[in-house]
Amino acid sequence: MKINFDAKNDIMRIKFQDGEYEISKEIDEGIIVDMDKNNKIIAIEIIDASDRIPKGNLKEFSMNLSE
Repeated sequence: MKINFDAKNDIMRIKFQDGEYEISKEIDEGIIVDMDKNNKIIAIEIIDASDRIPKGNLKEFSMNLSE
């Protein structure tokens, strides 16, 4: 999983897996889920992220991933 914040465009992208997206669904204004042709989630994009996420959290990330 990769988390990327594009400060210039104010977009946060959480990428769960590689692949080509086939379908993008806006589940709420400015929150987009990208899925492949089998409806597997590839990524979630948050538009205007600085309006939705506290600015301090945009600079600092903490993740725990278990296998």
